[in-house]
Amino acid sequence: MINDRLLSSYDYQLPSELIAQTPVVPRDSSRLLIVDSLTTYSHSVFRDLGKWLLPGDLLVFNNTRVIPARLYGRKVTGSPVEILLLEEKSNLCWLALVKPGKRFKIGSEIEFYSSIAQGENQEVVLKAKVLERDETTGGRLLQFELKSDRSFWELLEQIGEIPFPPYISSSDAKASQYQTVYAQKSGAVAAPTAGLHFTNELLESLLSQGIDQAHVTLHVGVGTFRPVEVEDITQHLMHTEWVEVPEATVQKIEATKARGGRVIAVGTTVVRSLEGAAKETQPPDGKYLLPFRGKTDLFIYPGYSWGVVDGLITNFHLPKSSLLMLVSALIGRERLLSLYQVAIEERYRFYSFGDAMLILPSAVIK
Repeated sequence: MINDRLLSSYDYQLPSELIAQTPVVPRDSSRLLIVDSLTTYSHSVFRDLGKWLLPGDLLVFNNTRVIPARLYGRKVTGSPVEILLLEEKSNLCWLALVKPGKRFKIGSEIEFYSSIAQGENQEVVLKAKVLERDETTGGRLLQFELKSDRSFWELLEQIGEIPFPPYISSSDAKASQYQTVYAQKSGAVAAPTAGLHFTNELLESLLSQGIDQAHVTLHVGVGTFRPVEVEDITQHLMHTEWVEVPEATVQKIEATKARGGRVIAVGTTVVRSLEGAAKETQPPDGKYLLPFRGKTDLFIYPGYSWGVVDGLITNFHLPKSSLLMLVSALIGRERLLSLYQVAIEERYRFYSFGDAMLILPSAVIK
């Protein structure tokens, strides 16, 4: 349908009080909207996820770890500035979003101190020079210089902050609550939020039920949360994100498909990883994908032909976002928006710290 390609068709009205500011404790006590057929749905709690999965199914997780990507510093003139690291382009050279932008002219130098307090006697431990403006993101390319004997990553842990999304404005959440319990590989600037609902106990319970688990890595960056700004969504260009789909995960997917099991992606970043890897490697007949390590710019919207993923666990996403379009490709835009209205009426909590939805293969448009 033509409406599926219009940005305005992915809008909905969300009461601001439904934007979750702090995650529930324990993690798996969040609510779960079960979409189990083309027409039906039901309500559950995340800890009961195993009731809806079958022995032989495979859950695929994104094991990226969020880095302390938000830094506060000062120009050498004394003006305070803020940066959000997005992607390392080369050694100590990063693409970053900057505030206020007018202070980040080419050649400008920024100093970062040994403490966020930035008192007059604080030691400068890191410097950055603005090399160029990035037209795609509106950000800047920054070349960092170490001013201490510690590594860049050690300094990030010391002076950086875990960046919560901008719609989380009054949160009591700890930085650890914005990491999945299985986070391993540092590099993301935002969490793969569908995974935030899992506890170690739930993971162990699912394994004992015969539900297998595998991992990919996608370092969540600007490609995931960059807004779609063109009315014809087919003209939207996704920013590339780094992906790794290891051999062990490929083998588990092949084995799952061979035994008639279902591949359930935990989050849209896993979808992009698996489907992006399949697109990049273009495996021969009889294969679903090959091991892959590289970048993907795959943009999934209604009409997409699925290659690997059978079902999805996902949070509730922002209006007009590429993530909303991805989920629409699985169950249909009109169906998804009607389910969002159900969630609003039932007072589900939305976005990163909110509740979740399980889309079973029986609900997916073939």
